[in-house]
Amino acid sequence: MRVVVASRNPAKVRAVRGAFALQFPGKDIEYIPVSIASGVSDQPLSDDETRSGARNRALNAGEQVPDADFWVGLEGGIDTIDDYLMAFAWMAVLGPGGKIGEARTVTLPLPPAVRRLVEAGMELGDANDQVFSTVNSKHQGGAFGLLTNGIYTREGIYTEALVIALVPFVNSLFDVSPNH
Repeated sequence: MRVVVASRNPAKVRAVRGAFALQFPGKDIEYIPVSIASGVSDQPLSDDETRSGARNRALNAGEQVPDADFWVGLEGGIDTIDDYLMAFAWMAVLGPGGKIGEARTVTLPLPPAVRRLVEAGMELGDANDQVFSTVNSKHQGGAFGLLTNGIYTREGIYTEALVIALVPFVNSLFDVSPNH
């Protein structure tokens, strides 16, 4: 099986590996990380924009590397809910026949210091690095790891959502046309 990961971010690639290993145990899988445009802003600022970014990455990966079995787009985003800036991500998996599975991660409230930097135009990963005095945290545990003292990590949260996004490909109840 060949799986194209629409990112070269090590945390995202590990999440895809983890999810596919769980949903396709014992299967020989080749992972192909590629840089793919999301078609949305570098820092998506809404649920819809984030979901579009993940879907676009999966679809664009299918066009760029057509000889694969699955194409995976992952997109982290933020949105303001009440008075909190919240972080989350969408996963989109494009599979055989154009079938798409999607899932969203849990939502993480971000501290006011991070919100101020993001509202001033800084990307979330850079804002986290400044507030938490880290370097390149988005390639490691991300905001999830920083705020939960490593109990949850970006990779783990993404793996969980990807397992869910793969459900339409591994559960026979999804083997019918969407119109039935």
